[in-house]
Amino acid sequence: MFESIRISLFNLKEKKLFEFFVITVIIISALEIGAKTYDLSETSLLVTKYLDVFITLFFLFEITIRFLSEESKKDFFKSGWNIFDTLVVVISLIPIDESEMALLARLIRIFRVLRMISIIPELRILINSLLQALPRLGYVVLLMFIIFYIYAAVGSYLFQDINPVLWGDIAISMLTLFRVMTFEDWTDIQYETMEIYPMSWIFYMTFIFFTAFAFLNMVIGIVVGVMDEEMHKERLKSEPSMNELQDQIKDIRGQIQILIDRENKS
Repeated sequence: MFESIRISLFNLKEKKLFEFFVITVIIISALEIGAKTYDLSETSLLVTKYLDVFITLFFLFEITIRFLSEESKKDFFKSGWNIFDTLVVVISLIPIDESEMALLARLIRIFRVLRMISIIPELRILINSLLQALPRLGYVVLLMFIIFYIYAAVGSYLFQDINPVLWGDIAISMLTLFRVMTFEDWTDIQYETMEIYPMSWIFYMTFIFFTAFAFLNMVIGIVVGVMDEEMHKERLKSEPSMNELQDQIKDIRGQIQILIDRENKS
């Protein structure tokens, strides 16, 4: 009996209509959170209060269905997304009014919007790709920091007297270089130093080449490469394995043999 209930819940979870309804509730939850940042009337506040109760209960209902439909309950918590969804739902049950943890409960309700990622597979692939790329990006970030540090030291020594606000010390110089890298009015900084050092444009051009062009392309290349790997893994999961194909072939051969035997008997 329990197995039939589990199969029914699994079929319900896999239906596109149910998935669409969950996504709709998540979007409504995001809009409800945004609406609370405005000055609302008492009627609107009452509506958002009941809406919040409905959303919380629905998420509890949805996570319960996902848990009960799992064939192995231990496997449910092997997924980081399931653990995240469970924590968000459980902490959302904390009463907001007259509670010492009211602020925590409100903050967790904001994170309910992130459940959109766990529901939509394409978004999960994007996030997993970014997480998988972090170790590789660490070396790029370290190399970029070295370049920043060298150029900040040179800029502080050369341009400190020109504008101490931008080049007063190495820390401020690094912030100025970040502004240059993001092209935030960087030409004003360049023309100011070029009045004293006409060849200082070389300093800015080489720094922009290393950071904005070279390193940015390296980051994009790493993320795209990891994303291709994750998509390949997802395709392998959806495709049957060699053993499964062999079992299917055996089943087909067995059915064919049964049909042949029936024909020979007749």
